[in-house]
Amino acid sequence: MDTAGRLRDAMARGVLSFPLTSFHTDGSLDLDGFRAHLAGQLATGPGAVFPACGTGEFFSLDEDEYRAVVTAAVGETAGRVPVVAGVGYGWAQAARFARIAEEAGADALLVLPHYLVAAPQDGLVTQLESLAARTRLPLVAYQRGQVAFTPAALRRAARIPTLVGLKDGHGDLDRLQRLTLAAPDGFLFFNGASTAELQARAYAGVGVPAYSSAVHAFAPEIANAFFAALRDGDEATTTRLLRDFYAPLAELRDRVPGYAVSLVKAAARLRGRPVGPVRAPLTDPSPADLADLRALLTTGLALVGAAP
Repeated sequence: MDTAGRLRDAMARGVLSFPLTSFHTDGSLDLDGFRAHLAGQLATGPGAVFPACGTGEFFSLDEDEYRAVVTAAVGETAGRVPVVAGVGYGWAQAARFARIAEEAGADALLVLPHYLVAAPQDGLVTQLESLAARTRLPLVAYQRGQVAFTPAALRRAARIPTLVGLKDGHGDLDRLQRLTLAAPDGFLFFNGASTAELQARAYAGVGVPAYSSAVHAFAPEIANAFFAALRDGDEATTTRLLRDFYAPLAELRDRVPGYAVSLVKAAARLRGRPVGPVRAPLTDPSPADLADLRALLTTGLALVGAAP
């Protein structure tokens, strides 16, 4: 089966895991901690793993650190699930990271939004074409922030033989529905909104049931319980988890810019995971926010009958 087929099966089978990148307290890379964290993630049965992406603080990694993280992810995963590494910045720098990921044995690449500038649709397509010309790996485009494709641009981009899918972080369901109708058969879409579970029902309604889960990085018991409830049509459990865990988590996330990553790392540390602090420009949660996070985590785990 080709990589696109493996990813399609992965998306139907389980949560997409975006592992955290572990750092020591002095900010240096902690590869042993990363391997231990990823091993714990893999033990809970994710459909695929996406190392060195947004949750994995790609933006703070140099090329040597990136190589070490992706190599460790490929080694730890050992072919059990697809490994999709993040690449980003401009196409030239993205191509450098793509070369590293290819050498490390990654199965595909998630193309994170480019750096700083707003760009016209022709430029967004050319960016993907330029990267695709410099790597053999399949690409999944990530539209978020200043990147948002029109249906016409996606039709053009989908002609790139190695572009296999799109991750959406905007949550504009009208636009997303138009994109799904414009894409060729077999093109992959998945929900990459912040706290994606909150929008999972709505995304499924426009034909995009697959989603990434930051919660899986610290509470796979909760993430997997929600995935199963949504898949099985268990509306009572789905609503209870949304109301009592995911919605309060989103409210806490919205208190401080960057908490979409910082809270995830803090919650993992509360559970004894060796992930360490975030790197600047992110900041770790305040003591008051950490106390609220601890209480919410206890509530969420109790909802699914898991130990704290």
